[in-house]
Amino acid sequence: MIKNNFTTYILLFFLILQANAQKTDLKSPSEYFPNERTKILVVGTIHLDYPNLDAAKTDKKDQIDVLEESKQKEVTELVNYIKQFKPTKVVIEAWDNFNATEKLREYKKGKFRDERSERYQLGIRIASELNLDTLYAIDANPMVEDLQELDSTYTENLFKGFDFKSDDPLWEITNEWYKTIGKLPTEMNLLSYYKYINSREHHKYEFGAYLVGDFKLENERGADILSVWWYNRNLRIFRKIQKINNGTDDRILVIYGNGHAAILRQLFDSSPEYDFIEFDSI
Repeated sequence: MIKNNFTTYILLFFLILQANAQKTDLKSPSEYFPNERTKILVVGTIHLDYPNLDAAKTDKKDQIDVLEESKQKEVTELVNYIKQFKPTKVVIEAWDNFNATEKLREYKKGKFRDERSERYQLGIRIASELNLDTLYAIDANPMVEDLQELDSTYTENLFKGFDFKSDDPLWEITNEWYKTIGKLPTEMNLLSYYKYINSREHHKYEFGAYLVGDFKLENERGADILSVWWYNRNLRIFRKIQKINNGTDDRILVIYGNGHAAILRQLFDSSPEYDFIEFDSI
């Protein structure tokens, strides 16, 4: 009996060793991909010139004047913080006709210092101070515009009632949250504010805002709208950034509206091609 028990223990011992050996041979998904990747820093931003073209508007009383002396000091602090990332390429939210590289050259000669937009206050200024010779203006139309040309009746019916005026209680909470966030730049130091709005949790709920309200239109219409409109636009932006000849030695700074940044975070963080850098870690 003792001999049989001893044999059983020995067998169990070797089975455990074998199981542990198999576990150690199991690679994590990241081990299958190259360690050297293009580093990317996505800086979600408010539009510092307040064009108020987005669904969430900022009341005049809650807007900052980024050219005021006190705020300019905060901008300088924010710029110096971002520069620690040492980007080799800078991407801004703009169309080709913005002529970003030409504006960068003119900025270096002293022009555009009174422009409030983050394109100038952050993107062009950072590229200039780092002596970069190219600035990448990247934006994209969503797929729905292609569909509109093919069948305008279909897209008009698809978007009927999509007006950001839903009575969904979660959308009402989201609106109140947006209003609170919109006031913060008047109350907070800009660097602290940018760390706050670029946190993983903030981006999670920034994207989650698109999953309530009109997203719940009858059947799956809201899901279809999000697919061909907002999510598709950001996928196309991501693809355009992929195409700017990124090497593993590159360090790419992307300065974009924070609603876009919430999705771009997902895309870059999931891609085996990029090493996503958290904003508050630089």
